[in-house]
Amino acid sequence: MLSATKSVFVTVGTTKFEALVERVDSLELLRALKSKGYTSIIIQKGNGAYCPSVIVPKGQTKATTEGVQVEYFDYSPSLASYIASAALVISHAGSGSIFETLTAGVPLIVVPNPLLMDNHQVELGEQLADMGHLVSAAPDELLTAVRSFDASRLVPYDKGSAQGMVRSIDRQLGFAA
Repeated sequence: MLSATKSVFVTVGTTKFEALVERVDSLELLRALKSKGYTSIIIQKGNGAYCPSVIVPKGQTKATTEGVQVEYFDYSPSLASYIASAALVISHAGSGSIFETLTAGVPLIVVPNPLLMDNHQVELGEQLADMGHLVSAAPDELLTAVRSFDASRLVPYDKGSAQGMVRSIDRQLGFAA
């Protein structure tokens, strides 16, 4: 029997990324996801101080808001099961989270953290978006990205040698000629 749950998994990885968690904690974003058929939102918020309090009542970690099941937590030893069971992942643009999601074949919207040194997340997100594997959006563009998101337009990621990508990133960061 197929599950009626169509889940969105949001992850900030091991870092603090308040802007992403705050953007996801929005009735407008929840409604946009619900309009696309998503019925559950699970947020891994990392070590940031901000706790969702709009789509989950303050002091709680789980709720049903406007018919959407919502929950959040700080960490899990592994995010693999959350990623594998999601219909959509919204993630910081850390390479581990990106490639784990792409390898699992799950549609992905990345939100680079512009506060990180050298903007490496922006460069990685833009490169993979240019290749058609994911959608990349700044925190203040997330709602628009969700509203226009169409997973059928993404190019499946074929796990192979990452050397071409590594060389391209190294050149952009000035590590190689």
